[in-house]
Amino acid sequence: MTAGEIVFRNVTKRYPGRTSAAVSNLSLAVPAGDICVLVGPSGAGKTTAMKMVNRLIDFDEGDITIDGRSVRSLDETELRRRIGYVIQQIGLFPHMSVGDNIAVVPKLLHWPKQRIRERVDELLDLVGLEPDDRSRYPAQLSGGQRQRVGLARALAADPSVMLMDEPFGALDPITRERLQNELLRLHRTVRKTVIFVTHDIDEAIRLGDRIAILREGGVLAQYDTPDAILAEPADEFVARFVGADRALKRLALRTLADVELEAVNGLPADAPRAELATTLRDALSLMLVEGARRLVVVDEQGEAVGLLSLERVSELLAVR
Repeated sequence: MTAGEIVFRNVTKRYPGRTSAAVSNLSLAVPAGDICVLVGPSGAGKTTAMKMVNRLIDFDEGDITIDGRSVRSLDETELRRRIGYVIQQIGLFPHMSVGDNIAVVPKLLHWPKQRIRERVDELLDLVGLEPDDRSRYPAQLSGGQRQRVGLARALAADPSVMLMDEPFGALDPITRERLQNELLRLHRTVRKTVIFVTHDIDEAIRLGDRIAILREGGVLAQYDTPDAILAEPADEFVARFVGADRALKRLALRTLADVELEAVNGLPADAPRAELATTLRDALSLMLVEGARRLVVVDEQGEAVGLLSLERVSELLAVR
């Protein structure tokens, strides 16, 4: 199934007994195949906004469409089976094997047994699990493995849209980084439209094609690419939220392969070296640690392909 465009049009959600809306007049469009990260402080309506897409929470005003079709025009059960859903608590059925957990939605859709088995095998490989994991139970897996099973289950019926509610928030930093990398790899392989909720701006910058920053009351403060938000915050709230180190965060968005390098010009052999896949932030850090004003950029074979200087980094930061 191809990825679907998601559009919020003036969406508002109010809860009884509250003076202010949980989400207020939210309008944004998520292009098909993009990862849109909803981020903001507690009470900003991030999860509420996400859950309105699959109608786990209904909205009071406005509309949400997937490829031009209102989510209210679909039966709730049919809608939810068409949308992958991953949560922090994972929600695996403890009495069911890994294979049966992944197969839940295909079975509900009455797929043939052979097709289900092939899909489970395909997904185990796709998310980096072993074939033997099919017969194991959730209690026998690590937290990271369980989250991979949750991701596989969400992908099982090949949905056009994925909703992810702080899926890595309970994991240790090393496992979290690995799964962030895994998500990006999977997204390149099976392009889906993803709405990803997090409270962590660094995670949002790392994963998002676009970021929606919400302020308290579910008001959209800024919606743009990570680089544009870091370069030009819309207001003081956004500037504080992304952090005073936003210039360094921008450097983490680009690698040495993305920039024009200076010609190699007889630097000493002991000059620091970095591969093309190195981010500009890490390259700058290396220069500062080594006390060097330039470093040699090398390809996968270790051959020098150019130079990066502190002055060049400064120039890149000035570009909006």
